Amino acid sequence: MHDPIGAEPFKVAVPDAVLADLKDRLARTRWPIEAKAPPWTYGASLVYMKDICAYWRDKYDWRKAEREINRWPQYKVTLGGKKVHFIMEKGSGPNPTPLILTHGWPGSFVEFLDIIEPLAHPERHGGDVKDAFTVIIPSIPGYGFSEAPDVPIKPRAVAALWAELMTKVLGCESYVAQGGDWGGIITSWLAFDHPEKLKAIHCNIVGLFPEITDANPLDAEELAWQEKNVARRATEIAYHMMNATKPQTIAYGLQDSPSGCAAYILEKFHGWTVHGQDVKDLPFDKDHLLTNVMMFWLNGSNAPAWLYNSFLDPKSRVMPAGQKINVPTAMLLFPADIAIPAPNQYIKRVYNLVRRNTAPRGGHFAAFENGKLFVDDVRAYFRDYR
Repeated sequence: MHDPIGAEPFKVAVPDAVLADLKDRLARTRWPIEAKAPPWTYGASLVYMKDICAYWRDKYDWRKAEREINRWPQYKVTLGGKKVHFIMEKGSGPNPTPLILTHGWPGSFVEFLDIIEPLAHPERHGGDVKDAFTVIIPSIPGYGFSEAPDVPIKPRAVAALWAELMTKVLGCESYVAQGGDWGGIITSWLAFDHPEKLKAIHCNIVGLFPEITDANPLDAEELAWQEKNVARRATEIAYHMMNATKPQTIAYGLQDSPSGCAAYILEKFHGWTVHGQDVKDLPFDKDHLLTNVMMFWLNGSNAPAWLYNSFLDPKSRVMPAGQKINVPTAMLLFPADIAIPAPNQYIKRVYNLVRRNTAPRGGHFAAFENGKLFVDDVRAYFRDYR
């Protein structure tokens, strides 16, 4: 690979007036009432939200977060007619493997900040320099500091942009990819549509589903899993339809109220990691959690929701019968995720599954919540594809 062609160096620099306005809005929050029920039953806990918003207003230091982000080389490059933001940290040693990491919703590139160095420079963290990656972390169009598309974009189209980024902008002769949430869907389409230089993928979500027909029905284990999975997701996915059909309507509130923006995001960080638990703090670094929220507050919550428009097509995540992803695939699945880990035979209907680990703990935001476990699994798997 080579230095980015046609990309402009970028640094984050938020005006003081924007931060002052945020503090003023937080100080003037109008709090809702809450039903007499266990906290988190009907959405974000009032006690939790009051506590996190007070911390955001009085103790959170955006300038510190800005410095942490700006320690990494960042660029903007035009892909599909819009500027896309990405981090690229060159790995140690003579031949680090290019690795593209893709985030999801309501996450951002912030999910990966703490694992960039262990992946790029393993020798600094008790590892072997031979396991080094050059880490590339783009922000999906409309997320973070990537320009929003003019209309909703589909994950399969994002995969085509990533293929262009890795092969044309960065000149990779070969590379590997990892993703969760939308990142897992995008990475899956990348492997299916653009496999030529992609040696292997690693996902912490089953991004694409098989087409089930009379000729290839689900077996008893798959049917039992499917029933449990549907029940697990039943009270968690109303946001699918809101984001898919009327994101403009909810955007007025999320754009105007920082507490509203935070509640919409943080309720997912609760429900997809510590579902049903009344916790004082979520299992994430509080400052990094708010830095992730800042990505939606600073740059808007509307465009990131547009990917869900693709769900209105029931086939948007379905692999046609008789077709599958041939690129070698690893799955690292987590028991507290919004999706219950699927049985291997179901995954193999779509993927060339060569490795599968079910973590002993953890939920949806794998790299963010369980960084060391995530790094170890990624290193171990991609070692065979260098």
